Amino acid sequence: MGKAALITGGGKRLGKAISLFLAESGYDIAVHYNHSEKEAKETAELIREKGRQAEIFKSNLSEIQEVRSLIPTVFEVFPECSVLVNSASIFENVGFEDVTEEIFDRDFNTNFKAPFFLSQDFSKGDHSELIINMLDMRINKIETEHFSYNLSKKALRDFTLMAAKELGPKIRVNGICPGPILPPPDKDIHYLEKIAENTPLKKPGNPDYIISAVEYILNNPFVTGQCLFVDGGQHLV
Repeated sequence: MGKAALITGGGKRLGKAISLFLAESGYDIAVHYNHSEKEAKETAELIREKGRQAEIFKSNLSEIQEVRSLIPTVFEVFPECSVLVNSASIFENVGFEDVTEEIFDRDFNTNFKAPFFLSQDFSKGDHSELIINMLDMRINKIETEHFSYNLSKKALRDFTLMAAKELGPKIRVNGICPGPILPPPDKDIHYLEKIAENTPLKKPGNPDYIISAVEYILNNPFVTGQCLFVDGGQHLV
């Protein structure tokens, strides 16, 4: 049994890109999904084609009982799992006055509470070495359009720093803050290009830039408690 990694939301979008990269880097992959079973199976098959083992794991990250069972289940299949990537998230454009208790709980349960307790359970593993939390460049801004979403990601950023202090030297904890990397499912590349016009680098990104950040964190054992902005400078404006 070789080294392994768990990627939440690992079957699509950035989670898929990270899953495939880690497979290419020699990791067996636990692909987490909730609704996207088809995409998770397709990603797992691509990983197997690369010569690595892959299994899919269903869990609703807004339900704490399912969250608490995910890591033990993954450890049963991949006992040498050493990397956790908290990539799954909910992104909702809801302003302050329109945030309901349901929306608030959904955002915080998925974007903050789940990564918190997944990290807590993961930290008990014998081989656990690295946690990467996918954040958002908005953590550096006072942006109110996505009110509860932004709050949940800001909380996850502070948790990233606190966990890095708490879990060292056994486990390193870092975050990646994407900017205009992928358009929302209902948008196209022109949406990203328009956003990128207002960034210092004035160009949209792509998943390869996120993979470069993952690779840096993965291969530099002296880096912990860092939140890398991969956003063309969007957090500056």
